[in-house]
Amino acid sequence: MVTIKQIAQESGFSPATVSRLLNDDPTLSVTPATRNKILTVAQHLGYGKRHNKLLLDHKIALLLSFTAEEELQDIYFNTLKETLLSLGEDANFELTCFEQLDELITQGKKFEGFIGIGAQPLPADKLQQLAKVLPLGVFLDIDPAPKLFDSVQPDLSQTILDALERLIVAKKQKIGFIGGEGFIMGTQQYPQDPRAFAFENWAKRLGVFSEKFYFVKGPFTTANGYELGKEILKTLKGELPEAFIVAADPLAIGVLQAFNAAGIMAPKDIALISINNIEISKYVSPPLTTYNIDQTQLCQTAINLLVDALERPTRAKIHAFIDTELVKRKSF
Repeated sequence: MVTIKQIAQESGFSPATVSRLLNDDPTLSVTPATRNKILTVAQHLGYGKRHNKLLLDHKIALLLSFTAEEELQDIYFNTLKETLLSLGEDANFELTCFEQLDELITQGKKFEGFIGIGAQPLPADKLQQLAKVLPLGVFLDIDPAPKLFDSVQPDLSQTILDALERLIVAKKQKIGFIGGEGFIMGTQQYPQDPRAFAFENWAKRLGVFSEKFYFVKGPFTTANGYELGKEILKTLKGELPEAFIVAADPLAIGVLQAFNAAGIMAPKDIALISINNIEISKYVSPPLTTYNIDQTQLCQTAINLLVDALERPTRAKIHAFIDTELVKRKSF
C-alpha cells in the first residue's frame, strides 16, 4: 500500500505537507506547481484515484512562429504542434495558441509559461519584452534567446557529422549538400540554417568540402527541392558528386523527382541521405534513407522542462539536445 512517506520522498516535499494536501486541509497554502507535483506523484504511485480531479490545469501559451502557408508546406512543425496539443492534455496544460509574438506579450500575464514552435526569426527586443511578462518558457527546435528561456532541439550538428562519417566509410569522397535558407538563432542571429552551417564546418574538417557541390537556396519545400535538383543538373553538367546530404525530406523528395526525370537514379548514380523521416519518405522512389527526429520525445522534453521551471522558477536555463536515428532505406 502506498504511504504518505513514499509520496513525500518521491515528490521532494515533507510528509506533513503531503498529508495536509491529500487530506484537503483548507489552511494549507501551497503554489499550484507544488500542488500538481504532489498530486501527480500520488496518482502515479496509485494513491487513491479520487485525487485525479484535484490536479490543477496550467495555463500555458503556445507560440506558433510559422504561417498557415508554411504549415502546409512543412508538416514537421505542424506535427510538433499536434503532438504538443496531445501531450499537453496529459500534463494538465490548458494550451492557448498564439500566432503573433506581440499578441502573446500583451496577454502574457494571463499564463504561467509558454512553449514556442517555428523557425521564423524573433526580434531580440520583443523576446526581452516577453521575458518581463512571461519569464518561463521553452522554445522547441530553435534557441533564439538562450539567456532568457529553455530550449529543446534535435542534435542536427551531430546528425550531419554522422551522415558524413557514414558516407566516408562507404568510400564516398565527393559529398555535396542541398539545403534551404534559415537562421542560426541566439544572442546574435546568423543568416544560415544550422544544418548548412554544420555541414560546412564538419566537411571542411574532414577534408571533403567542395563549394561547387554546395547548394542552399529558398524554402524547405518539395517545389524548391525540384528546382534545386534541376539547377544542380544544369550547373554540374553530369559531374555530380557521389552523394548528397539533404537538409530535409521535402527538399529531398523534390530533388529525387528532378533527378529521376533526368535519368539520374539513386543509389546507382548518386547516394542521398536526408533528415526528418516524414511519412511520405518511405513511399517515394527510391524510398529515402533519412534521419528520424523523435518529435514525441522533443515535445515531451519541452513539457518536462516547463513543468520543472514552474516548480523551480529561479533555476538556470536548460538547453537539451535530442539524438536522431538513421532509418536505412534505398537511397543510400
